[in-house]
Amino acid sequence: MSWSMFSRPPGSASRSASGRRSVESTGPDQQPDELDWKIPVFFRQGRHLGKIEGTAGAKECWRMKERMKTVSVALVLCLNIDVDPPDVLKTSPCARLETWVDPRTTTKALELIAANLQQQYQRWQPKARYKHALDPTTEAVKKLCTSLRRNAKEERILFHYNGHGVPRPTQNGEIWVFNRTYSQYIPLSIYELQTWMGAPSIYVYDCSSAGQIVDSFNMFASQRQAEYHTVAEGGMASLNSCIQLAACGAKEILPQHPSLPADLFTCCLTTPVRMALRWFVISNQNQLVSGVTLDELEKIPGQLTDRRTMLGELNWIFTAITDTIAWNTLPRDVFQRLFRQDLLVASLFRNFLLAERIMKSYDCNPVSHPFLPSTHKHSMWSSWDLAVDACLLQLPAIIRENRQTYNHSSFFEEELTAFQVWLRFGVEVKRPPEQLPIVLQVLLSQVHRVRALDLLSRFLDLGPWAVNQALSVGIFPYVLKLLQASARELRPLLVIIWAKIMALDPSCQADLVRDSGHSYFLEVLADPHMPAQHRTMAAFVLATMVRNYRAGQKVALQGSLIPYCVEQMEDPSPLLRSWLAITLGHLWLHNDQARWSGVRDLAHEKLLTLLEDEVPEVRTAAVYALGTFMNAVVERTEHANTVDHSVAMALLKHSLRDGSPMVRRELISAFSSFVQQFESKFVSLAAQEEEQSAAAQRENYLTVSGASDSARSPQPFKRVSSASSLTSISSPGSKNRTSISTHMSLSFGSVYWKVWHALGALQRDPDSQVADMVLQLTHQVRQKAAQMKLNTPVMSDTASAGSPQRSPSEPRSPAWSPLLRRTSRSSADGSLSEILPAGHTDIPLRTCFVDWMDHFYARPLNLFTEHSEATEDDDEAYAKECRFAENARARREGEREVSRLHQDRLEHQLMLCKHGVAPAQLRFSPYTGHLVVADKNRFSVIDYSKGQQLTQHVNHMPGKGSTTRITGLEFINPQHQTLLLVAADDGTVRVWSDYSEPATRAPLCVTSWSALELHVWDLQRERRVAELPCGADTSVTALASNESEPHLVVAGCSSGTVGLFDTRLSGPQSRVGSWREHQAFVVSAELRAVGGHTVAVTGDQKGDVKLWDARRPSSVRTFHTVSDVMTMAVHPTADLLACGSVNQYISLYTLTGESLNTIRYHDGFMGQRIGPVSCLAFHPVRVALAAGSTDSLVSVYGLPRS
Repeated sequence: MSWSMFSRPPGSASRSASGRRSVESTGPDQQPDELDWKIPVFFRQGRHLGKIEGTAGAKECWRMKERMKTVSVALVLCLNIDVDPPDVLKTSPCARLETWVDPRTTTKALELIAANLQQQYQRWQPKARYKHALDPTTEAVKKLCTSLRRNAKEERILFHYNGHGVPRPTQNGEIWVFNRTYSQYIPLSIYELQTWMGAPSIYVYDCSSAGQIVDSFNMFASQRQAEYHTVAEGGMASLNSCIQLAACGAKEILPQHPSLPADLFTCCLTTPVRMALRWFVISNQNQLVSGVTLDELEKIPGQLTDRRTMLGELNWIFTAITDTIAWNTLPRDVFQRLFRQDLLVASLFRNFLLAERIMKSYDCNPVSHPFLPSTHKHSMWSSWDLAVDACLLQLPAIIRENRQTYNHSSFFEEELTAFQVWLRFGVEVKRPPEQLPIVLQVLLSQVHRVRALDLLSRFLDLGPWAVNQALSVGIFPYVLKLLQASARELRPLLVIIWAKIMALDPSCQADLVRDSGHSYFLEVLADPHMPAQHRTMAAFVLATMVRNYRAGQKVALQGSLIPYCVEQMEDPSPLLRSWLAITLGHLWLHNDQARWSGVRDLAHEKLLTLLEDEVPEVRTAAVYALGTFMNAVVERTEHANTVDHSVAMALLKHSLRDGSPMVRRELISAFSSFVQQFESKFVSLAAQEEEQSAAAQRENYLTVSGASDSARSPQPFKRVSSASSLTSISSPGSKNRTSISTHMSLSFGSVYWKVWHALGALQRDPDSQVADMVLQLTHQVRQKAAQMKLNTPVMSDTASAGSPQRSPSEPRSPAWSPLLRRTSRSSADGSLSEILPAGHTDIPLRTCFVDWMDHFYARPLNLFTEHSEATEDDDEAYAKECRFAENARARREGEREVSRLHQDRLEHQLMLCKHGVAPAQLRFSPYTGHLVVADKNRFSVIDYSKGQQLTQHVNHMPGKGSTTRITGLEFINPQHQTLLLVAADDGTVRVWSDYSEPATRAPLCVTSWSALELHVWDLQRERRVAELPCGADTSVTALASNESEPHLVVAGCSSGTVGLFDTRLSGPQSRVGSWREHQAFVVSAELRAVGGHTVAVTGDQKGDVKLWDARRPSSVRTFHTVSDVMTMAVHPTADLLACGSVNQYISLYTLTGESLNTIRYHDGFMGQRIGPVSCLAFHPVRVALAAGSTDSLVSVYGLPRS
C-alpha cells in the first residue's frame, strides 16, 4: 500500500529498469553514480505538494431520490376464447397457449390463465394487491382502476392488458372491451384510462398493433400537460413519466408460430428463462448437442430461486447478462430509474430485452416508453447462448439417470477473469468494464465471493469515478448486507471497499448505524491480528460514521470505541495513529458525554504523547482531537476547567514552535475552542491590554507635554488619575472594566495570559494562514472587549461593590454574549461601526486538515501494486535517471577542474551583471546553472552561464508586507526537485518551490517556521530535535555542517568564539569543542575533510584563518590573509579559500595559507575596479566563485577554458 505520504519521502523508490537502460545507452561520460540515489528527498510529501484543503468529490447521484413500489396490479384479459377477432386472420395451426395454458383443453380456461398470470407476477411482487378483469366491460375496467388508484395513493399501479380476443387498437386512441352480453366490442378510450389510472403507473400491452396504444397514450399525456400548464395533475406525478411496454409496433401483428405461445410477449416478461430455453431449441441454435425436445426442457431440475440447481443457475446467469446489457447500453439516469428503483419494473425491463431479441426474429419490434436502444445483437447474448448450450449438453444424461447433480457453469469464473484482464490492461481508458454488473451478481455466491470482492476492491481503488460507477450499478445493498457475514477472509476486502465508499459519500453513515454495520468495523479495529492498514481503514470508516452525526456517536460510544482507540495509540503505523486521533476528535465533537468517557479512559493524556510524534500528520490529528475535546463541555465545572487548562498548557509546550505549518494552523483552531470556552477571561485580558496601552500613551503624552510646557510655566504639571480609571481598576463588580480580582486571576503566568501571549507571538508567524487565523481570533476578542465597553453602562462604586464575581464554573451571564454574536446598540454608538468589521468568522476557527485527510482514501492508493510502481511511473523514473546522469557528469567535470588548480588561476570572469541593490547573500545551485542573489527581502535567480536574470521574488507571501532582511540561502534536494530555503533576520525560515519560474508566476511556499535560537531541526519530521547551547552573551554569525558527518555543526560567534557541536548528544554535552582564539567577529565557518579527518575552518574580520580539530584544545593551523575582511568563503571540495575585502579586492588562498592570486578589476568593463566586496560564495561542485559588491554588481569567476 502506498504510505509515502506519511512514512518515507517520495522519490526514493528503486529505479525503473527501462529508464536505466535508456540512460546507460548515452555514453560513459553520462553514467549515473549511486550518490544521488542515496540522498533523501525532503518536503515532497502530500502536505507540501498542494494546499491543505478538502476536495470537492465528483459524487454522482447514485441513490434514488425516492424508492417506488408497485402495490397494485390490474390484470385485464380480453380473450373471448374460441372466437377470433374480425381484423386478425389466424393461420392453422397457430399459437394457442396463454400463460402456458391451452384454452381448448380445460374448462374455466380464462380463470386459470388469469391465475397463472398472477402467480407469475407474484414471483417479483408477492405482496401486491392483484385484481382481475376477465372479458370486462367499460364499467368493470373503470371500477377496477379507480379502486386500485384509491388504495395505492401515490404508489405505482401495473395495468396488464391482453387483447388477443378483441380487434386491434384504433388510431383514435381506443382499445376494445365487451358489452355485458358479449355481443359487441366496445371501444375504451386511452384518455379515460389515463384518468382512472392516474400516475405513477406502468402499462403492459400484449396485442397486435400495441405500439398504437403507446403513441396515443403519449399524445393524450402531452395534451393534458398543455391544457393544465403543470407537470402534475391532482397532486400526482406526470403522465409522461408512466412506463409502457408494448408487444409490437403500431402496424404489426403478433407472431402465430404454433410452437410459440400466443402471449409470447407476456411469457418473455413473466417467465423469461422458460421462454428463452424454448426459443433456443425452436430456433436450432444449440451447437453442442442436438435432439433436445421441448418436453425435455420441462424436466430441467431445480427451482428458479435456488442458484445451486441447474434451473436456478440459468436464471442467475440470465439476470446477470440482462443487467450487464442494460448497464452498458442505457444512460445512467435511465438505468437507475428502470433497473434499480422498483423490483417489479426492473424485472419487466430486464425481460423486455429478451422479448426484443425473440420477437425481432419474428419481425416484431417491441416498443417501450421510455425508449430503449436496440440490444438484440449485444455481444453478451452470445455468452447466454453458450451457457444454455452447456446446460442442455448435460440434460439428456440428467433425465436418463434421474439425478439432480450437474456440472456448474463456468460463466461467472470466465467473466471474473475478463474483469481481471480489464483491471490489468484496460484501466487507462477510465471507462467502466462491462462485467461490473456481473461482479455484483457474483457477490451472491459464496464460492466466488472472495474473488469478486478482491476484484471489486481493486476496481474501487482506481479513484472516485470507479466508486461512483460501482454505486450506480447497485453495489451498496450487497456490501451493506455482507457486513453481517462472519468470515474473516472477507474483512480486509470489505474494509477497503467501505473506506472507498465512505470517502466518496459520508452520508452512508446513516445506513451503517441503521443496519448495525458499525459493529463490523469495531471488531476489525479491535482485532490485533489484522494488518495495520486494514485497522486504519476501519478507523476511517468509524470516524466518518461519527462525524457530525449524533446517532453514530452514540452507537460508537456504546461499542467501546474510545478504549479501542486508546489501546492502539502507540501502534507503529503513523496513518493508524492519525486516524485514531481524528476518530476521537469526531467522537468528542459537541458531545459532552463522549468527552467525559474519554476523561475516564485518560484518552486526552494519551493524545498528549502524540504531540511529540515523528510524523506531522499525527501531531496535527492529535491537536485536532484535543481542540474538539476542549470544545465539547456543555456545563463548566472546576474539574472540567482543570482538565482543559492542562491540555492548553501541553499544547503551548509541545506545539507552539512546531516546524510544520499544518500543526500550527490546527493549534490556532484548538486555541479558538479554548478562547470560546473561556470567553470572559480573554475579553478581560483584551480590555486590560487596551487599558495598559492607553495608560502608556497618556503617560507619554503627559511627559512630552510637561517637558514642552516647563519652559513657559514655572509650576510643574502634576498628573492625577481620573475617577473613571480608578473605578475601572478598583471596582470589583464593574462589568465594563476589569476588576482587581480579575486582574489577579489573569496575571502574568496564568494559563489565559500564556495562551493570549502565544497568540500574540503567532501573529508574526511566517505562514500566512497561521497569521491570518490568529488575527481573526484576536480581533474578535478585542472587538468583543470594545463592544462591552461601549454597551455596558458604568456602575457606581456602591452598586459595583456588592456585585458578586462569576466563578469559572458558572455559565455565562446574559451580558457575556458569545463571540461573534452582535448585540443591540443605540444610535449613539456610531463609533462602534469603525471597530467592528462588516463580516465575521465563526468561532472556533476550523481548518481543512480533516477534509484533506479524508481525501487520502478518495484518491487511488495503488493498494495492489508494488511500492516502487506505486510511487513512480516510467516517465518520472526516466526523468529522474536522466537528471542524476547529468548530476554525475557535473561532478566529474568539477573533479577535473579541481585537478587543474595547480596550473590555472581562478580569475577568469564568467559573468558580470548589475543587480540594482547591493547583494547580501549568494548561493550556487549545484546542478542547474543558477545563482541565487538576495538583497534585503528579495531574492533573484540568475542564469550565470548567460548572464541573464530569470526572475525576482520577495521573501513573503503575496499581499503580506515585510521589512525583514534575508540572512541565509540554501538549496534543498539539489539533486532533483530542488527547493530554495530562505532565512531572515527575524528568525523566519521559508522553503520555496518553483522559485526559478518567471516573475509572473509566484513561487509556492512549501513550508515555513520560526527559528530564533540555535536549534537542530529534522526536516523530514519537521520538528525541533535539539538545542545547541551557544551562550546568551553572544550571537552566532557563521554556521556550517558537512555531508560526510552531518551530526557535526560548527558555529562562529560575534565574540570570536568558535563552538563545535555533536547533535547526537543533548544539552551541554552536545558542545564537544570550544575555542576562543579569534580576536574579532567570525565571518565564515566551514567543516572540511582534510587528511582523512573533519576539521573546522573559520575566519574573522581581521583576516585570521584558523583550522580546528575536535581532538585538539587549540587550532591546528593559523595564517593571516588580508585586513578588513567583509566576507570569506571556503570551497567544499577544493583546497581553496577566498577573502573579500573592504579595500575592493578578492584574495584566494590554499588552506595551508599559500596565496594564489588576487582579483581587483572587472574584465572588459573599461578596467573598472571592483567595489567593496559584500558577499562571496563558491560553487559546491565546480570551481567557480560568485562575488557581490556594494556597488550592486554581481560577478562570477572561474578557470579559463582548457
